[in-house]
Amino acid sequence: MPKSQNIRILIADDERSIRQFLKISLSSSGYDIFEAATGKEVLEGSVSFHPDVIILDLGLPDMDGLDVIRDIRIRAKTPIIILSVREEVPDKVAALDAGADDYLTKPFSITELLARLKAVMRRLLPADQKEVYQVDKLAIDITKRQVLVNGNPVNLTPTEYDVLKLLILHAGRVLTHKQILQEVWNKDEALEGVFHLLRVTISNLRSKIEPDPDRPVCILTEPGIGYRLRSDK
Repeated sequence: MPKSQNIRILIADDERSIRQFLKISLSSSGYDIFEAATGKEVLEGSVSFHPDVIILDLGLPDMDGLDVIRDIRIRAKTPIIILSVREEVPDKVAALDAGADDYLTKPFSITELLARLKAVMRRLLPADQKEVYQVDKLAIDITKRQVLVNGNPVNLTPTEYDVLKLLILHAGRVLTHKQILQEVWNKDEALEGVFHLLRVTISNLRSKIEPDPDRPVCILTEPGIGYRLRSDK
């Protein structure tokens, strides 16, 4: 995993007190910090500072956070973690569908934020260092297209494997229903029957890889939003 001392974080929030709190908390963990108070400063900083991760408040004074996300996504894949008072499901879905990688609501736990940072940092690893993923007793080798539970091979259908692989490649990140349906089925969630197909596929996956499918610990549900593969690293 990339060392925190090598990670640059752009903190974007119009409240100076929050920026200072985040700067002190994250600097003490070895991160390099750049502050921005407006959407314009975020866009400029995303070019001049070359951040590895952006922590973004949606309520900036000059631009809506969704527009900031879309602008960044036109030219960069920099992981974006939303930190916002907007806690309604539609707000979270809109931000994630626009290209954000994760979403935390205020007030927030710095411990939880550090955990989310750790998850996106893992995705910064070169591809050849991420071929095998381990979550509890579940192991997935993408190169060999092999899934093991307790060391025993698990047979998945092609669609089940495609969904699991997508979650693996974004381990720790919540993927919306729309994102999964577009990537795996090339379908929109509004189409009749397709959303049900996703739920059935997730249910079948859990029955094959979870210790207790009724209490999943690997594939986690984000109510009303989508799914997240837990990341322990």
